[in-house]
Amino acid sequence: MFNINNIIRSNVKAMKAYSSARDEFQEINNNFIFLDANENPFNNGLNRYPDPLQRNVKAVLSQLKNFPADQILLGNGSDEILDLIFRAFCEPNQDNVISISPSYGMYSVLANLNAIEYRKSLLNKSDFQPNVKDIFNKIDDNTKMIFLCSPNNPTGEIIKKEYILEIVQNFNGLVIIDEAYIDFSDEKSWLEEIKNYPNLIVIQTLSKAFGLAGIRLGILYASAEIIAVLNKIKPPYNINQLTQEKALEILNDYDKIKLSTKTILNQKQYLEKALQKLPFIEKIYPSDTNFILIKVDNATERYNELIKKGIVIRNRTNDDLCENCLRITVGTKEENEKLIVELLSF
Repeated sequence: MFNINNIIRSNVKAMKAYSSARDEFQEINNNFIFLDANENPFNNGLNRYPDPLQRNVKAVLSQLKNFPADQILLGNGSDEILDLIFRAFCEPNQDNVISISPSYGMYSVLANLNAIEYRKSLLNKSDFQPNVKDIFNKIDDNTKMIFLCSPNNPTGEIIKKEYILEIVQNFNGLVIIDEAYIDFSDEKSWLEEIKNYPNLIVIQTLSKAFGLAGIRLGILYASAEIIAVLNKIKPPYNINQLTQEKALEILNDYDKIKLSTKTILNQKQYLEKALQKLPFIEKIYPSDTNFILIKVDNATERYNELIKKGIVIRNRTNDDLCENCLRITVGTKEENEKLIVELLSF
């Protein structure tokens, strides 16, 4: 049975959170006179600290995702959120985490940064789905978290529901589902399952379908108990005012996001059909994302040829199970056509 108190680091459990000047207010009234935070009083639009709890952004996300606002945490990209999870729940030089592989590289980087053992469980080579038996064989008393990127990067596939359910239902630590690419998939998010599984954390981002990689805004959805622990250790005012304002602007124009997402998916279909005609491409993997993983005759050679043409893709040949694989992000119509023209010239 999952109990959050069993996995919180002892020092985090005992610590008192820093209280910023604006944490004490549930609502900020613009008619207030602010003499509390040692700010410059002359208004230039950015002279005040931003809302430390990003209430307006969370309110819009709550409505958009049909999810309680008080169960949302925002970070400077998903990377800050992932780092907070490690620091809140994993004891350095003692605990371990498990991740499917190949997958997003920052999981291992952050594990190493926080002195946490990182255990890889290779995906099944035939379909890039997790080997659930192998994952459970790697679990011991010090396993605190399991990372499942779905849809996965760099393979592009979404993890089948039955596999995730088996893990969530039988693991007493945290299961983190990274849904950075979920907006490109026909499958449903795991958000609605959080109410059923208190050990489930879902991470999303505004960097992909929402087109806001430049503002670095990651989103974590979890139980109120998990959110309370993470709020305790997150930096004060971690999301700046400009980021909050830009996020609100885009989130309030969701129809535009849906249109651009549809355009990207249409272009992905164009790319997939065009790539099938190239003789040096051995396989095009199924994708629930805005990128395509392909297996070629010589990934490094093909990558370097494209670099000479001024086109940058990603060489994944050194990743587990990805020998001679290249990852291609879907671009604009013009960019995709240029890519195909250059590939046809090889």
